[in-house]
Amino acid sequence: MDEETKKRLDLQDEILQKIYISAEKTRKYFLTTAIVTLATFVLPLIAMAFVLPWFIKTYMSTLGI
Repeated sequence: MDEETKKRLDLQDEILQKIYISAEKTRKYFLTTAIVTLATFVLPLIAMAFVLPWFIKTYMSTLGI
């Protein structure tokens, strides 16, 4: 292989490594975002399924119905 081709391949290898690192950071960011979304939206919905019936029962008993 001539020297210029080797330099270009080495340069491409470095660039690919940087792209890989950037893609991994992006993947971790999206995973973190998905987990936070789940924690702030889905978990309160599940909790509300247990709290709402209790609240309605307490409220109705207060009204005497």
